[in-house]
Amino acid sequence: MNHVCVMNLVQHRFVNNATALRYHGDVTGQQFTRARSESAKQQRQAAITDAARGLAASRGIREITLTDIAAAVGMHKSAMLRYFETREEIFLHLTADGWREWSADVRAALATIEPGDADAVAGLLARTLATRGMFCDLLAQAPLNLERRVSVDAVRDFKTVTHAELDAIVTAIQRVLPALSASNGVDLIAAITAMAGVFWQVATPGPEIAEFYLTDPLLGHAVLDVEPRLRRITGYLLHGIETSEK
Repeated sequence: MNHVCVMNLVQHRFVNNATALRYHGDVTGQQFTRARSESAKQQRQAAITDAARGLAASRGIREITLTDIAAAVGMHKSAMLRYFETREEIFLHLTADGWREWSADVRAALATIEPGDADAVAGLLARTLATRGMFCDLLAQAPLNLERRVSVDAVRDFKTVTHAELDAIVTAIQRVLPALSASNGVDLIAAITAMAGVFWQVATPGPEIAEFYLTDPLLGHAVLDVEPRLRRITGYLLHGIETSEK
């Protein structure tokens, strides 16, 4: 099986729809002057995070350096440090954005589910995570790398966002599944987001490893589809919680 076939199969089997690149104006290749106002600073930060998002969507988070991001926005690396202390802080900002976007979509979709339908809730949570490949990648990277290489203030800001969105998701799920306690809801979301991050890493190996998996029948279990497995396990968790709470 050639390299192109392997990569096509990997991309087909493992959904990786990263958030689309959204530039705030024409920033690529542009030489920035130093921001003189809070509004200008926010525009610079938005340009930097948009560039990082686009690079990560095409190459993966671990492959992107601060120099890569600086080049994409036409800014010297040292100048970028006025807006973000490290590359990890940039990606931590993207992780927070991912939580906001995922939470909004989940809450909107939950409003269309019939009360008591745990299977539909499990399917919704699995589908909305599996179609966000870059967010899943970020979910895995955040506790392992990103939070460890930024300031305490940056971690505090990030945790404030994630906790608010997690609580909002749990509250929305409780409208569909009233018997679900807040603590069990938090455990559920913590578990499935952790699994989504791990499963995405397993499902997207490098091309050489992917070919190895696909050509060795004994390693077929290593080739997985994220959404079905995440949906099954989330369903098990929800039904187990329902049983324990009766």
